[in-house]
Amino acid sequence: MKNVIAKIARALKNLVREEGQDLVEYTLLVALIAFAATSGTKTLATKINSTFVSIGTTLTSDVA
Repeated sequence: MKNVIAKIARALKNLVREEGQDLVEYTLLVALIAFAATSGTKTLATKINSTFVSIGTTLTSDVA
């Protein structure tokens, strides 16, 4: 775990040394990845929810 934290710390230090334009590009890239992950998560959550509702409906109708 300490090794992972040390690698992250080194990567952050390297980012600080980069020029301003590079930092903006990295920031935009991270924002794009975060946006994609967020939108993908919402879609996945909706599909999972509908699947559980379907399973619950099937179980309720089979028991009754």
